[in-house]
Amino acid sequence: MTELLHLDALSVGWPGQAPVLADISLMLHHGERVALVGPNGAGKSSLFLSIAGVLAPLGGQVRLMGRQMQTGQFLPDVALVFQQAEDQLFCPTLAEDVAFGARNMGLAGAALDLRVAQALAACHLTGLATRPVHQLSGGEKRRACIAGALVMQPALMLLDEPSAGLDLRNRRNLMTLLRQTGQALLIASHDLELVLELCPRVILIDQGRICADGPAREVLGDAGLMAAHGQEVPHSLTPHERAPHMHWPQAGSGS
Repeated sequence: MTELLHLDALSVGWPGQAPVLADISLMLHHGERVALVGPNGAGKSSLFLSIAGVLAPLGGQVRLMGRQMQTGQFLPDVALVFQQAEDQLFCPTLAEDVAFGARNMGLAGAALDLRVAQALAACHLTGLATRPVHQLSGGEKRRACIAGALVMQPALMLLDEPSAGLDLRNRRNLMTLLRQTGQALLIASHDLELVLELCPRVILIDQGRICADGPAREVLGDAGLMAAHGQEVPHSLTPHERAPHMHWPQAGSGS
């Protein structure tokens, strides 16, 4: 696979404060789906901001498709989907919000309309284009954020807790949508069952560093490793003894 993202000895933090993450090195390939897991405060969101060019690295480099990324530039090849949809949706209508990124890429007229329609269709939002964003349901808002990312046709999507606050139906719809995208995905999530279904590879970060990077089932199924970093093995990877059960007598059986 072709290298897409390369973090080389990256240190991440806020100006005037100690680094949240230090000496982070990893590679992501085109089309790869990778999960980023770890306790609250481990630096997952800060890492996303640096990859997206919002937060300047304290050290090291972020390289996308071989080019060093510059903080503060508009980067259509990288799309960040925030944890809180309300932090991302700000235009009066759904269509205007989804069009925002593509319009900043210079698209206009019929080309822009087509790109927006395609993104809405991919996220099962066709028919809601003129709806005010504040009237969308929680699941619709989450899909609207993803549509706003897809409209730019990025090479990499960064998703911060994409299933947070969703009911079971909307969570399942979200997983189906993400599974069908062709972009590389880097997903930060505490929803480890979602991680298992979507991401063949998992990176565990804690205390400012990468603690594990490998196949999802191996990393998430390592009880000692997970416990050492404040995590639990997903339920589906936990061995279970078959519970005893009984059959009640059928009515009229005479028993």
